[in-house]
Amino acid sequence: MATGPASRNYFSQRLKLHYVEWGDKEAPVLLMVHGMRDHCRNWDWVAEDLSKDYRIIAPDLRGHGDSDWLVGGTYSMMDCVADLRQLINQTTHPKEKVAIMSHSFGGGVSLVYAGVFPEKVEKLMVIEGLGPPPAVLAEMTGTTIEGRITNWVNSLQSIAGRAHRKYESLEAAIARMHAENSHLTDQQARHLSIHGLNQNEDGTYSWKFDNYLRVMTPVQLTSTEIAELRARITCPVLLLTGKNSWAVPLENDERLKPFKNVETYTFEDAGHWCHHDQLAEYLTESRRFLGRKA
Repeated sequence: MATGPASRNYFSQRLKLHYVEWGDKEAPVLLMVHGMRDHCRNWDWVAEDLSKDYRIIAPDLRGHGDSDWLVGGTYSMMDCVADLRQLINQTTHPKEKVAIMSHSFGGGVSLVYAGVFPEKVEKLMVIEGLGPPPAVLAEMTGTTIEGRITNWVNSLQSIAGRAHRKYESLEAAIARMHAENSHLTDQQARHLSIHGLNQNEDGTYSWKFDNYLRVMTPVQLTSTEIAELRARITCPVLLLTGKNSWAVPLENDERLKPFKNVETYTFEDAGHWCHHDQLAEYLTESRRFLGRKA
């Protein structure tokens, strides 16, 4: 890419967290929140274009990218919501609203944030961030609390013995990136890999994210609580999905009912990473939604 963003840090719950910033500081703020085991630089192509009109702030969530890993405890969505609150408080004016663009797990974080602090969000775009379907969520939260805690403890013990995967070369890691998303161009896969990897002392490469992100907290929001939060969101919401994705299609999705002001959009030839798979179409839809009157 011709130019890159400014790299900055902030602190939340004693963790040193990283974010990048694009554009004019006087422009309206657009926050970009990545998904699980991803990193802030996955937004670069979108940010480079939209930074002509917005001040882009893209964080590395805790345990991801160049942000600190958690020591003790479990990575939870609620902690990421608190981190987002801290970032917004430190980088924007107290009375300023922000627009949020988010993906997958980051979409879930953004939806909770917008439900708890509806007065702080101007518009919200979410790529496949509605979370597990109701039946799956009911199964996750329907077991006994002692069963969930037992599974959590066992998972922690298991992950403690799991070594971070090493790739012998950058090319091998790029091949793994391609395997995860076959829609990526060679240039996209290389860019995402370079910014998502650390080189180890022995010359091998490992992904930057913490393996403990794979362990799910035993305490989850229920379907009722999620619906209550979504009903509190006052800003316009755009939910996006890829037709070739594993995510549940948005048509007739019961999870849309609590939203007061929601629209949906499906990319015909895209998977889970719509903003990579159909960049031009994604930018067109983003500008349409962000530019419309609330």
